[in-house]
Amino acid sequence: MSAALAYTDASTTARALHVLDRTQLAAWRTTQSATVNAWIDAQGFAAGAGSLLLLPGEDGLAGAVIGIGDPLDPYSYAHAPFGLPAGDWQLASDLSADARTALQLGWGLGSYRFDRYKQPARKPARLVLPQADAEALDLLAASLQVRDLVNTPTEHMGPDELEVAVRELAATHGAQVEVVAGDALLAQNFPAIHAVGRASHRAPRLIALRWGDAAQPHVALVGKGVCFDTGGLDIKPADGMRNMKKDMGGAAHAIALARLVMARRLPVRLTLLVPAVENSIGPNAFRPGEVIATRKGVSVEIDNTDAEGRVILCDALAYAGEQSPDLLLDFATLTGAARIALGPDLPALFANNDRVANDWIAAGERMRDPVWRMPLWRPYLRYLTSGIADLANAGSRMAGAVTAALYLERFVPDGLPWAHLDVYAWNDSDRAGRPAGGEALALRSAYAMLKARYGATA
Repeated sequence: MSAALAYTDASTTARALHVLDRTQLAAWRTTQSATVNAWIDAQGFAAGAGSLLLLPGEDGLAGAVIGIGDPLDPYSYAHAPFGLPAGDWQLASDLSADARTALQLGWGLGSYRFDRYKQPARKPARLVLPQADAEALDLLAASLQVRDLVNTPTEHMGPDELEVAVRELAATHGAQVEVVAGDALLAQNFPAIHAVGRASHRAPRLIALRWGDAAQPHVALVGKGVCFDTGGLDIKPADGMRNMKKDMGGAAHAIALARLVMARRLPVRLTLLVPAVENSIGPNAFRPGEVIATRKGVSVEIDNTDAEGRVILCDALAYAGEQSPDLLLDFATLTGAARIALGPDLPALFANNDRVANDWIAAGERMRDPVWRMPLWRPYLRYLTSGIADLANAGSRMAGAVTAALYLERFVPDGLPWAHLDVYAWNDSDRAGRPAGGEALALRSAYAMLKARYGATA
């Protein structure tokens, strides 16, 4: 979706848009005519969150009122673009600077429809925005990139296409890209990535983007890029496989966060790593019971081929750790257990460093883009015990999100600040500003955490 669909910098035909919460309605009504007040009463409008009222005028439509909840939550405004009639709308309320920024971002999020294959039934209403907030535009673009990447079917978003997305990003921002693909993964010691992706006709790969000044603090981002997940030989049932184009949602988040870091020119040295594979079924698919090698030298027994995301991530995390970054973050659509525990909207955060965790939680509160910290309860490593290898990739239905995080932690160097986000990256149904399909969760708060930690130059 182009921002031009959501905003215009000027309009001669814009109608007035009033933004109110429940506490402001009574005072606003004193400024309105008896006719408008009678209309409000007839409609039973109370300015509740997510509500909307069209106002009558001599020419038919004079304006509208939208009811909101938290004025700093972008989603408070996201019902407007498709709730209002198409056309241009000019803000007629006095909002704080932060609320205006939230309105701008929420309007863009609410205007989104994935239109690669099917055109929306109508265009969204446009917000007149004489002076757009540049950072909010970048946040919107990154959020919509996550949605677009996740929504695109695997036929058009496989490992090759993920590589293209990273290369395009690098070209825009002057970054360098290196790719290790196919059997070169074995030659360059990424055996776990190769094992998971070898059964697909599309070569597995590790995509690496590097950007920034070597003198700046080094931030490494890793994203799970399973472009489709059949479950492998431990095949998923049909309903579990239906939306597995979204299993590269972690990669989409990491790519979008790298985009934000570069677009806003945060004073860091950035490394982005995306292990990109399809977990396919074929004659050479990796099998339950196999013991595979990993870059770190830890042998892993495959208890379940459907626990493949952690297997590709372990090579990427080990590689990132070799570069001794100041901070390591990974993003992954890793476990159904996290969704059972926290639901679809609240990503599960695991961290080996309290400052990193607390900073991300605080940023989530500021940005209205929350995370919830879960425990790295190390006694549960017993559920990953193997009789023939150093570690099993699964082994119990107990504490599935915790054991997945503990598996990943095994490949992070001691003392390196690290956080892992188990993110759903998906909306199961349509809600205002959250259309069914791919979704960016905790992306804005991750950026805000990095900005607060390292400062900003833009």
